[in-house]
Amino acid sequence: MLQVKNLSFKYKKQAILENISFSVKAGEHFSIIGESGSGKSTLLKLLYGTYNLNEGTIFWKENQILGPKHNLIIGPEYMKYVSQEFDLMPFITVSENIGAFLSNFYPEEKQERINELLNVVELQAYAHIKVKELSGGQKQRVAIARAIAKQPEIILLDEPFSHIDNFKKQSLRRSLFKYLKEKHITCIVATHDKDDVLSFSENMIVLHDAKIMEEGTPQYIFNNPKNELIASFFGEFNTIESLGIIYAHQLKKVTNSNLKATVNHSYFKGHFYLIEVDIEGNKVFFEHETALEKGEAICLTILK
Repeated sequence: MLQVKNLSFKYKKQAILENISFSVKAGEHFSIIGESGSGKSTLLKLLYGTYNLNEGTIFWKENQILGPKHNLIIGPEYMKYVSQEFDLMPFITVSENIGAFLSNFYPEEKQERINELLNVVELQAYAHIKVKELSGGQKQRVAIARAIAKQPEIILLDEPFSHIDNFKKQSLRRSLFKYLKEKHITCIVATHDKDDVLSFSENMIVLHDAKIMEEGTPQYIFNNPKNELIASFFGEFNTIESLGIIYAHQLKKVTNSNLKATVNHSYFKGHFYLIEVDIEGNKVFFEHETALEKGEAICLTILK
């Protein structure tokens, strides 16, 4: 497994990460979430050996991961890292990029592998298109396919779907994470998007102010948000005095209750409306199947 113990890192005098410890089992899908600037990308780069640690250790199985002071070539052979800047070869085709590091001794097997990966990242129709002609999202998918071409033991993905159109994200997530799980490839994803986390991660950490704010399964952290920042990663929420943090989906309109509100606005969200109400001068949001009339007096109850 991956073992990170007491990791600390600074840029000059600024602490980016402090006393970070966690472990990831072989074949596990693990996520790192946090705001922009929370240290997610830096942590992935440290795991890959891009920087030298100020303190702490990183081990993959019995192999210690060390920075450029100890290695001429950054990044262990058994690990791949896909950053937000795609290091692709623009003047050759998608297929040639994906197969760039595969052996030419067995051309038929190489082509089968390329075709398999084109299916995983859903780029079959672009196999013979030069990379320079692709969109940012398509380049991101090529970079992912090339990273897994030689089946690394562990892959690090930094905001892996940030450039990809919304209509493609869902099917691509399912295809990629299913493939990684089938091949028993350990996957660590740094993201701010809950949709990269909830359905696919087995464990996760939340980074804030250079430290781990929370860790556990996505289900536990979602159901037990310890503060507003954590709740904000998972959707609309409210902080109601004496009741704490309540997600919008946990409030329901009822005929009578002690929680009385006045409707301010109804926002169409597709299969539901997000209703904004006033409760004693505070804005509160809840989900409802239809729009409600502005100024309507209603009662709410909390679903747990």
